[in-house]
Amino acid sequence: MLLELPAAALVSDLGAVAVAGWVAVACVGAARRHPASLRRFWFLLAATMALALAGRALWTSQRLIGDSLPHTLPIGLIFAASLLTGTGALLCSVTAPRTVVGRARTLLDGLIVGLALIPVGWLLIFRNVVTADLDEPSRTVGLFYPMFDLMQLTILVAVIGPRRPVWRPLTLLGVSLSIRVVADAVYVSLVAAGTYQAGAPVDVLWPLSYLLIGLATRMSPPPYYDPGDEAGETPLPPWWRVALPYVPVGGAVVATMLARDAHGHTPLPVFLAMMALLAALGLRQALAANENLRLVARLRQLAYVDQLTGLPNRLAFTRRLRTALRGAKPVAVLLLDLDGFKQVNDRFGHSTGDTLLSGLSRRMRRAVADDGMIARIGGDEFAVLVTGARPATPEQLAERLLAALQPSAGEEVVGVHPSASIGIAEYGPQHITYTDLLRDADIAMYAAKAAGKSAYRRCTPVLRESAVSRAELIADLRRAVDEEQLHLEFQPIVDLATGAVRSAEALVRWRHPQLGMLSPARFLPLAEETGLILPIDRWVIHEACRAAATWQDGVPTATVAVNIAAAHLRRPDLIATVTEATAGAGLAPRALTLELTESALIEGSDEVLDRLGQLRELGIRIAIDDFGTGYSSLSYLHRIPATELKIDRSFVARISEDTRAYATVEMVTRLAGAFDLGVVAEGVETDRQHDAVAAIGCVQGQGYRYGRPAALAELRSVLAQPVPPQVTGVAESDLTLT
Repeated sequence: MLLELPAAALVSDLGAVAVAGWVAVACVGAARRHPASLRRFWFLLAATMALALAGRALWTSQRLIGDSLPHTLPIGLIFAASLLTGTGALLCSVTAPRTVVGRARTLLDGLIVGLALIPVGWLLIFRNVVTADLDEPSRTVGLFYPMFDLMQLTILVAVIGPRRPVWRPLTLLGVSLSIRVVADAVYVSLVAAGTYQAGAPVDVLWPLSYLLIGLATRMSPPPYYDPGDEAGETPLPPWWRVALPYVPVGGAVVATMLARDAHGHTPLPVFLAMMALLAALGLRQALAANENLRLVARLRQLAYVDQLTGLPNRLAFTRRLRTALRGAKPVAVLLLDLDGFKQVNDRFGHSTGDTLLSGLSRRMRRAVADDGMIARIGGDEFAVLVTGARPATPEQLAERLLAALQPSAGEEVVGVHPSASIGIAEYGPQHITYTDLLRDADIAMYAAKAAGKSAYRRCTPVLRESAVSRAELIADLRRAVDEEQLHLEFQPIVDLATGAVRSAEALVRWRHPQLGMLSPARFLPLAEETGLILPIDRWVIHEACRAAATWQDGVPTATVAVNIAAAHLRRPDLIATVTEATAGAGLAPRALTLELTESALIEGSDEVLDRLGQLRELGIRIAIDDFGTGYSSLSYLHRIPATELKIDRSFVARISEDTRAYATVEMVTRLAGAFDLGVVAEGVETDRQHDAVAAIGCVQGQGYRYGRPAALAELRSVLAQPVPPQVTGVAESDLTLT
């Protein structure tokens, strides 16, 4: 072609036909190699290249028989069909929109850009062409080729998207389309000027664009692509994506004004292009308005509907409740919490938990029916709003809900069906805002849980007052450690054979500023529920070690015992807490005994057992407290590095009257001897109990017979006495819980 040889035109035509045929076959091969999600893309590209092959072959055959520019209708239809299949391939690419609306919007974007090119192209190419020459369709219709090329290029730019890596075949396809835009624009310019000759250098650009598509077939599919990743359009597209179809419109308007002839007439092709452009813009705006409406509806759904169950969410429930309270009709709220749902998630996973929640929500919706509004307000929490004159009372609704949650026979076998606890509160003069009503329903719900679960309770003034007092007590407990309201008392543990004090148990007490002295039974359960037991435990350990260090000079063998909560036992910083406390007080580790309950030890993991082993290696003693009331399994005694057992006070209290209690204490004593463990009998109050546990062989005893819990100064005086005082006749009701 560069040498302008006589066969240049034939070489150009045959070369384009050969390359188009090879690329069509390569696209079919790529469709077979690539996954199913990409086959439509490659098959449409193969169809595009097959149509290009047919159009080129027909062009070549007609040119060889004498037509230098065979712009016939069949050839035009073939190339138009190739443009349609090529556009379809782009809309089936890996990054194309997944919805029909998204694809239509992208197609309109490309069409708007392409139509805007017609007035600009007319102004640049045909303005100086003689008007008579424009009557030939071959000189004007060719302007549509670069328009369609630019439309496809715009679609490609739009579908690539900014949020994921660009697939390399799409990059080559973009370069191919850019080359075709240049080739068609130059071709139209040469034809309009009447200087085009077949075999010109511009003819090499078309087979080159085909060749790039062929090279794209050799590339692998995108490894990151998953068709399920995209459920719809991106709600907030980038700014350039929104402005893309509108930027060329201004140039088209200016070009239309400049394209008018001396009489002010607009050329017919330019006029038709502008009418089509306005129609495309109007349709594009209609689609944008529709998308905005859909987006608003989607945002409203996200704001007020729970996505898992389809029920109204907390925000929707709160709005309905506040509206109902402004009316004059009665209002009641049922608060429902699923019992044991956390175990379902832990055992079977969150997917099973979500499936279960969806099924239960459908049952509850049917149970409530039209008698109220049910909403999901938390993970496993639901609420029912009942307003106005209602055929069913809140109690009847609660019973219907509990009945709906009863498992079927198959669900009982699977064992994943939780029950529910329901609290009921009815709006009254005691409520100022809707939060007060929800608080009362929450109070009643926890009362239902305390009653054994799978039940309902109505909030009463007694329940409300108790809950408020409990909340105030928790708030005060948070300040107790920092404000030094806690203090320790010590109860002696004696050697039953000699009466000498061998140890003392540190017991925490709370001197409340308003309520006075509070026993551990009043505040330790609250501390365990709220997690405040951890700082309290740390304080007790440090204070007990400092106290024990003060009596080491007089009684070096005496030790101190401290109760440890199950929550603290599971924490890895327990060892650091104990070592810091003993080292800071200058106390030998062997002088400290940690008392732990059976349930805390049995529920402990292997990490807990390893932690106890490390404490034993440091010299810390381990006592199993309240032995006999928990699991009392022989298997865990082999694993726990304990040094002593403390027989629960409930057995000691009946030992002189109940032969079974006597046998139990005797059995535990023998068991401890078999495991080389010390034994402490707790709760010894009378001489008969003392004589019984001593006769059985218990080594140590603890109880009111030997001494009440007292301050550190009193304990030191007891330690200094050769024989401890004898305390008898203490009633069982006077026992202080430890």
